[in-house]
Amino acid sequence: MTKPLISVKDLTLQFKTDEGLVTAVNNVSFDIAPGEILGLVGESGSGKSVTAKSLMMLNPDNSVYGENSKITLNVDDQEIDVIGMRRARDQKVIRGGAISMIFQEPMASFAPALTIGDQMVEQLMIHSDMTAREAKEISIEMLTRVGIPEPSQRFGQYAFEFSGGMRQRAMIAMALSTKPKLLIADEPTTALDVTIQAQVIELMRDLVEEFHMSILFITHDLGVIAQTVDRVAVMYLGNLVETGTVRQVINSPAHPYTRGLLNSLPKLDDLEAELRPIPGDIPSPLDRPSGCVFHPRCVESGNIAETCRSVIPEYSMDDANHQVSCHLATQGDQA
Repeated sequence: MTKPLISVKDLTLQFKTDEGLVTAVNNVSFDIAPGEILGLVGESGSGKSVTAKSLMMLNPDNSVYGENSKITLNVDDQEIDVIGMRRARDQKVIRGGAISMIFQEPMASFAPALTIGDQMVEQLMIHSDMTAREAKEISIEMLTRVGIPEPSQRFGQYAFEFSGGMRQRAMIAMALSTKPKLLIADEPTTALDVTIQAQVIELMRDLVEEFHMSILFITHDLGVIAQTVDRVAVMYLGNLVETGTVRQVINSPAHPYTRGLLNSLPKLDDLEAELRPIPGDIPSPLDRPSGCVFHPRCVESGNIAETCRSVIPEYSMDDANHQVSCHLATQGDQA
């Protein structure tokens, strides 16, 4: 059996604050196979970005990882203990080496006083023994690959001279220039118009086939997820509540939160239908609910509401590779 490219087991992450320890990620486990696109879905504040940054040890110094937390990266027949890497020089293999990341807002990710080309060349020279000339050639080639017009001229321009879609493409080119095994795409289509969104999604799928890399695709947009990923992991208040293939999760959602996310989408075949938002808001991480973390907002618990309030649900297998953390599913009720 082929090993996963990266395996996350029992990941728990807390932050030290003046109010005490805040739990951002709670006992999360998932694998990403070589060449697979995994979608990580949830509302803002669900812990998606914090989970992704853990794969590259990019969370701040006040982070505290649980003692059972383990992240294993399998590259070149080696098992790399990601959390065990504490020195910056050791982390090069995961920061821009085997793993690259596209951040939510490329305008804030590029240094405004340096040209796009200078930044691409610098990171290539850090992660390889290339000369500046070789790094420039690779950078221009990658800008060409992602569809940026006149790449030689754009190479010498600054981020503010690029449109939103072009900045996103430049960020993708920069992330791919080191030929990573895993690309983390954190809300890569947010703030882009729908035509540019479609182009970015098509580009990323093409790059998966060309480079046979994996992608962790983070978004709150289930419409984007439906046309992009192979598997879906749904996250709520730092917990994974459902995982499965995109077909399983979209067509047969097993958790009330997943159904709530799908029901809140506008319906193109019924433009007069009212939007159905999930009632309430995500609780503060400082005041995590007991039992099932979703129970304060769940409208489906019915006669087992007391169980939901007091007992943490276990993962149950609804179908092959389709898992859900919900008492309704465990008891065999209609999900």
